[in-house]
Amino acid sequence: MIKQFPPIILASKSPRRQELLKLMGFDFQVVLREVDESYPPGLSPSEIAVYISEKKAKAFDLLIENEIVITADTIVSLDGKILGKPENEDHAFGMLSELSGKRHDVITGVSLLKDHKLSSFYELTEVFFKEVSAEQIRYYINTCQPMDKAGAYGIQEWIGLVAVDRINGSYSNVVGLPTHRLYTELCKLSE
Repeated sequence: MIKQFPPIILASKSPRRQELLKLMGFDFQVVLREVDESYPPGLSPSEIAVYISEKKAKAFDLLIENEIVITADTIVSLDGKILGKPENEDHAFGMLSELSGKRHDVITGVSLLKDHKLSSFYELTEVFFKEVSAEQIRYYINTCQPMDKAGAYGIQEWIGLVAVDRINGSYSNVVGLPTHRLYTELCKLSE
């Protein structure tokens, strides 16, 4: 039997997160709140992802009753340097050039808010990129949608299919939501 959960609010405009929750069989409502995604200096990449996801969840604390709010923030870290969403095509090209031939970490911080209680965790996946040419990077930028993604790429898109040699960890985490861990934490929260 599949566990029943209280009503779920997904506080994310990411179509990838919405699709993953649908694939998990959840009925949910998407509700968005504007949140400043800045963070204090000195935090590690995993601390940054959790810090921002908690900020997003806290924006709902006085607005909900009996629901579970799910928030998330995914970041790409290359040798400790944070690669956020690209500002323009040149920025995307630079990020993908940096990732070419290297290992990087994709970290998603997830926060669950229920009954004014906040529960947070993060998942880290190592991603190993093959070397990609400038021509391949330009093709990807021109044919896919790197602008709304941390690190300027989606593993489920063309570049992920041809340039990701292997991963160590959760595939769905790289897409934007660590589904196995999320389900486990939702079960704990609903006991």
